Amino acid sequence: MAVLVTGGLGYVGSHAVKHLVDRGEQVVTLDNLIFGHTQAASGSEVVVGDIGDKDLLRQIFSKHSIDSVMHFAAFADVGESVADPKKYYVNNISNSLAMLDVMLEFGVKMMIFSSSAATFGEPEIVPIPEDHPKNPTNPYGRSKLMLEEILREYEHAYGLRAISFRYFNASGADPSGLIGEDHKPEHHLIPLILQVALGQREKISVFGSDWPTPDGTCVRDYVHVSDLAQAHLLGLDALRNGKGTTEYNLGNGNGYSVREVIAVAEEVSGKSIKSVDADRRPGDPAVLVASSEKIVKELGWEPKFPDLRTIIQTAWNWHNTHPNGYSGK
Repeated sequence: MAVLVTGGLGYVGSHAVKHLVDRGEQVVTLDNLIFGHTQAASGSEVVVGDIGDKDLLRQIFSKHSIDSVMHFAAFADVGESVADPKKYYVNNISNSLAMLDVMLEFGVKMMIFSSSAATFGEPEIVPIPEDHPKNPTNPYGRSKLMLEEILREYEHAYGLRAISFRYFNASGADPSGLIGEDHKPEHHLIPLILQVALGQREKISVFGSDWPTPDGTCVRDYVHVSDLAQAHLLGLDALRNGKGTTEYNLGNGNGYSVREVIAVAEEVSGKSIKSVDADRRPGDPAVLVASSEKIVKELGWEPKFPDLRTIIQTAWNWHNTHPNGYSGK
């Protein structure tokens, strides 16, 4: 049997693909290459196309004995989702529904869904548990929550079982150094900081220095991308063993401030990293930290790279050897 991985040439998806391939799974990777990179395929079979293309999906399911889908394909820029919500609802919801239609046509009833901590909105409790109220503050977060709810209804109506993983701040790179983070444009804090260390960016902006945190800067939960990938394999195994639809948070349960991240990046890179204070961004919560007790208890997930220094070290190894990402230019 094979696993179909949508968006499998993107950042988190490519790390899941590598983990699947490394343990001997047959993997078909579907990616439209808007954000993906063919160099990140890790030996999987690559199909270029969209998840909303039902004819293409039927070809894939007809050719391969697919037993499950890992669904990473989505637009994920919060600011863009506010400016252009239609783009997000069409891609993240309508196209996903098209894929679900074809899955049901072919009797494929197991999915791992790449969800997001953006489903929660402003936290009322920290660390955030899975049953925390869901009040997304942007169309991106709403699109993820909507699909989670759709998947629950699909289990009841059609027997399609799904595990949704709500990521906090995916970070780092595979320890092999073969794959890593390459977004254009880049929005994530750690690679932006490392671009300053590499001389590609003059400075890093710190959005708010008067938050109610120990050093006044936002606190976030950084989780290594390889630990995320390992969680997806545990989720797949659980579905194959009959696990019903559910959701899990994926984070370390530890928060680090923006200034702490900059300081560790300076230590790891040996470079001075210039930062400048900027205004707070609307909608930014002061602290976002996950409770991952549920997946630890139910699936035995144990992060191998929980400390910030290791996360940044693997990211630095990737960015230092691939300063322009996969392009090599």
